[in-house]
Amino acid sequence: MSSYPVYFGETQQLIRHSVKKFVEQEINPHVEQWEEAGELPRSLYRKAGQAGILGIGYPEQYGGTGLDVFSKIAASEEIMACGAGGVAAGLGSIDIGLPPVVNWGSDELKRRVVAPVIAGEKIQCLAITEPSGGSDVANLKTRAVKDGDYYRVTGSKTFITSGVNADYYTVAVRTGEPGYGGISLLLIEKGTPGFSVGRKLKKMGWWASDTAELFFEDCAVPKSNLIGQENAGFYVIMTNFQMERLNLAIMANCTSQLALDACLGYVKERKAFGKPLSGFQTLRHKLAEVATQLEASREFTYRVAARIAAGDSVVKEVSMAKNFATSVSDRATYDAVQVFGGMGYMRETLVERLYRDNRILAIGGGTFEIMNEVIAKQLGL
Repeated sequence: MSSYPVYFGETQQLIRHSVKKFVEQEINPHVEQWEEAGELPRSLYRKAGQAGILGIGYPEQYGGTGLDVFSKIAASEEIMACGAGGVAAGLGSIDIGLPPVVNWGSDELKRRVVAPVIAGEKIQCLAITEPSGGSDVANLKTRAVKDGDYYRVTGSKTFITSGVNADYYTVAVRTGEPGYGGISLLLIEKGTPGFSVGRKLKKMGWWASDTAELFFEDCAVPKSNLIGQENAGFYVIMTNFQMERLNLAIMANCTSQLALDACLGYVKERKAFGKPLSGFQTLRHKLAEVATQLEASREFTYRVAARIAAGDSVVKEVSMAKNFATSVSDRATYDAVQVFGGMGYMRETLVERLYRDNRILAIGGGTFEIMNEVIAKQLGL
């Protein structure tokens, strides 16, 4: 989907070609079926693991490729090219659930968990959001109390991507006092007594990704499943958010590109008042403006990614990139439906799905408003 040689070298282009071929063979023919089913088959995770896609960016010792940020971006862009954000979100739950284990988990936890997830034999997700508050992570309520060699966990989570089919759950819990200083992360496995998965939630978009409620009732979790230090989980979560926000910006830019491409094809074919829609200046200028904004958004997002790859702290910039990219995709998908007219409102058109799938991008990983608050704080306000 991208040809920016300054960011994507030969290795990244090979990855892009490989993932594109995988998407064409293993994803595109089944997208509609998975959308209607509301979930991805476990076989897709295994195939993606065998193809090396899930291991991009993870340590070689666990079966990963150890490659860089732009290798991950190249793969993500090609997966998004299938036109279904739910497919990308479902396969991508590894990239929000697994990094805390890789970066802060004990050696024993890494040995037990990382390789099976990278291989696609196990599915991992991240469980932070609660019914009582979404973006207010510092005030989460799910409680974990020490009891001998275990933590006893009580509480609930909601809106958890891959929550129905996951095997491993990276769960934010309260182990200490109120506020951000009392939060820890635990790895909780499906089948643990006291842990249950609720109904599969029906969503506006991202239909192909299963989304669930989780319930913990005096759930006994071994202390050895603690990820990182006790009461230091908030830092891990915030660090994890940076890559998640970058990926959401990438998804937004891909969404904009898909919507723009659909429009460019449609306006050349569709006729009104005796001439193609492309003959109307109003529509030409509308698409020219979307293309301009997309170009600026994509370049800024790549620049932020390059700084992440260089080890820079980009808390402010990645928040800006996410907000700008989702603002552009909001306009691109709205305009695409408008250009298509009545057909844009029909389920059979790509732009209808893009419009629905897009809406979550300014909410997930920190809302548009929260991003502005992060930016304001970084400006010293």
